[in-house]
Amino acid sequence: MERKFTIIDEDGIHARPATVLVNTANKFKETEAFAEGNGKKVTLKSILGVLSLGLEKGDSITLLTEGANAEEALQALTDVMISAGLGEVHA
Repeated sequence: MERKFTIIDEDGIHARPATVLVNTANKFKETEAFAEGNGKKVTLKSILGVLSLGLEKGDSITLLTEGANAEEALQALTDVMISAGLGEVHA
């Protein structure tokens, strides 16, 4: 499962929102979660991985989930992206 977003936060994805994404991804033990952006793919279960993407306002990010609760995990991550004002879903 995957969903694409455009980063809308003025500061991009920095430490605080990255921590919320990582904590959300880690709630789903049987699900692999990844983020793709700027030509890199990293696990969403690592704060350093997420920050290494260096995503800024206007950049695109794709969240991918696979495994037992992939759909539920993707929805939870989508909720975080939207509620934290990080990104909006590509139409």
